[in-house]
Amino acid sequence: MTLSEEARDRLSDIVALQPTKNGELQDRWDMDSGSEVHSYLESELKDYYYRDESSLICATPEAARLVGDEETAESQVVAVTATQRRVVDVAPGPDEEPKSVVSVLHALRDAGHDADVDEVRSALRSLTEKGIVETVKKTVPTYRLAVEREDLQIRTLDEE
Repeated sequence: MTLSEEARDRLSDIVALQPTKNGELQDRWDMDSGSEVHSYLESELKDYYYRDESSLICATPEAARLVGDEETAESQVVAVTATQRRVVDVAPGPDEEPKSVVSVLHALRDAGHDADVDEVRSALRSLTEKGIVETVKKTVPTYRLAVEREDLQIRTLDEE
């Protein structure tokens, strides 16, 4: 996706301000409403942002790379639930063979964590949206980390 100069500038704002709200971007971008901000994000920057569990706007690692913020691109700070954190702990690394939802579930249980398949599937989808996990299509979808564990700073929401 090729970005216009305006879109790249606005993406830089998201990287610099994250996590941020529609209202903050509305003021910065001189827009009339939060709805206008949301529409712009969805039409122009859909692949480069996500909303965290508090609905705050955050940039993906790819967005940080695009605007040249190597520090953010290299070390992503991400807020996750306790289940998502445990999934990150047991998911295969970027260079390892990806695992299915069921394999991740078994790895969690082997690590002494109680979870069900729906929780694991939901956690993997959310982590994929955040750019932390990637989906590798095989017969069934499989997953692995998209970034190195040591490049993540994880803040668990459930423990705050």
